[in-house]
Amino acid sequence: MLPRRIAFRAASIAGVLALGACASQSPTTAETAPVSTIPPATMVQAIRASAGDGDGELAVQPLRDPMVEDLRARAVTLEARGDLDGAVAALDEAMTIVDSDPALLQERAELAILQNDLPRATQLAERAYALGAQVGPLCRRHWITLEQVRLSTGDAEGATQARSQADGCRVAGPDRF
Repeated sequence: MLPRRIAFRAASIAGVLALGACASQSPTTAETAPVSTIPPATMVQAIRASAGDGDGELAVQPLRDPMVEDLRARAVTLEARGDLDGAVAALDEAMTIVDSDPALLQERAELAILQNDLPRATQLAERAYALGAQVGPLCRRHWITLEQVRLSTGDAEGATQARSQADGCRVAGPDRF
């Protein structure tokens, strides 16, 4: 009788330990958000540089709401001063006025990168591309945003695809005689 009781207790203890081990396991890498390995400021620098000067290429420039333009200018000034929260607030306010301006969405995506909010940056860049002209300097910024996010999360294949899409954004402007 005694060996049976010991076996029962040992099995009970083993079961409790197994349950405890399951409960204390940390989440897997797939469940956690990836941490960027590229400094956000470096990523944004690459994105903004990708636009180039736009000489000799087709670039669509829509008419803009003056109030939105003031908020965009304010965001640039605040970012330059190091007030990222203020810059984000200015662009978020502008987006309540016009939520479908690809340039505005792109600028907000770049600020999301500076905040290290890569999922939000991806969402905004993809939406900006979908709403935009899909050619020119702004198009490249959308795709280079996606490239930088993918590089920083270790998705080399996705980054290569995004770079290829960015290269396809370059379209020569019409000849002017």
